[in-house]
Amino acid sequence: MKKNVAEALASANETKALQIGSNILHRLPKLFGEQFGEKSAIVVCDATTWEVAGSTVQKQLISGGVSVEEPFVFDNPKPYAEFGNVLKLEEILNKSEAIPVVVGSGTLNDLTKLASSRTNRQYLCVATAASMDGYTAYGASITYQGAKQTFSCPAPQAVLADIEIIRNAPSLMTAAGYADLFAKIPAGADWILADALGVEAIDKKAWSIVQDGLKDALADPKGAKEGKEDAITPLVEGLMLGGFAMQWSKTSRPASGAEHQFSHLWNMEHHTHQGETPSHGFQVGVATLAVTRLYEKLLESPVEQLDVEACCKMWPDWEELEKNAVEMFQDTDFLETAITQSKDKYISKEGLAAQLEKLKVVWPELKEKLKNQLVPSDKLEESLQLVGAPVTSEQIGISKERMKSSFFRAWHIRSRFTVLDVAVRTGWLDKWLDELY
Repeated sequence: MKKNVAEALASANETKALQIGSNILHRLPKLFGEQFGEKSAIVVCDATTWEVAGSTVQKQLISGGVSVEEPFVFDNPKPYAEFGNVLKLEEILNKSEAIPVVVGSGTLNDLTKLASSRTNRQYLCVATAASMDGYTAYGASITYQGAKQTFSCPAPQAVLADIEIIRNAPSLMTAAGYADLFAKIPAGADWILADALGVEAIDKKAWSIVQDGLKDALADPKGAKEGKEDAITPLVEGLMLGGFAMQWSKTSRPASGAEHQFSHLWNMEHHTHQGETPSHGFQVGVATLAVTRLYEKLLESPVEQLDVEACCKMWPDWEELEKNAVEMFQDTDFLETAITQSKDKYISKEGLAAQLEKLKVVWPELKEKLKNQLVPSDKLEESLQLVGAPVTSEQIGISKERMKSSFFRAWHIRSRFTVLDVAVRTGWLDKWLDELY
């Protein structure tokens, strides 16, 4: 996959350098100098990542002749991705023009990404776990005023991923990253659907960056759990590629479909399990399996015989749909989001008729494309179990009844066209969910 990584890096408009390899922390001073010249550095980490690699990073920079500030170590071993922590780091960064060198994964990277942007500077990331695809992605997911929000801010200018550090990270972090990467498969199916129905054309470059080596990167879940270098390396590369595709296309479409809508929904509902928010990767993994099973129901359905007239008769006008959304989300703090996103993708009865007739026409070819894209749900479930990721919603604190209702609720909170839209517009979602749950 190295060739694909190099080509993807060349297409990125924010990240200029990516180094992946074993025992490569000694390369850090040279990488920093190539990207930032004579500027000083400030190491950013939490108490855990300081012990894992932060202190070594500090020593490497000093011994390599880089001018360094006092490191900034969050006092919490697991700081939350919330705006107050952004402000804490921002206060420190405002005291100098030092370039942050963040040592960590999801939360630390997002906090540094936003604080760096708000203080008008680039940053470098030293990855410590194969836990998510956000290292090279544009934007940071931060809780602000009680709700998880995505803030616009550039990806790191440079990333160094030492496989020796990453393969020794807790196996649950690797499992989360593996599940997040697997989500790109049904996300790709959603894009195939949207493209075939004329809703959103596939960007061939972004598609290639994410999908070309994807199944190979997922081929050894057991090896990934055990921290084997030849399993961890392609996993890390695949996660980095997702971010590059988002940089190229300036949208999360290449890496995110219906399965991510479930994760966003549960975060917006402030869901916790055993006192903590389940990891993004675990949420997405459970949803990936659920969405794959929904796709299997679609592939089993007689789409060519769809009664378009009956679908249009059942289709609500916007006022009725808005009323339903208000009833569904009136006790939440994201009612406005649900209404706005639902309205953005609302389609008239005439538009629905045209779209469903097109679906019937393209279905024979589309069905084969979807089959080739998707991994059978039993194989997906086995892979998630082998890597140590949850496969049932109950394992992340979501009851079967809540999981079933999440299909309808998730459909409302994002205007992106996915298999959920096909399920709702054909009127088959209720039937499929009764069969699945």
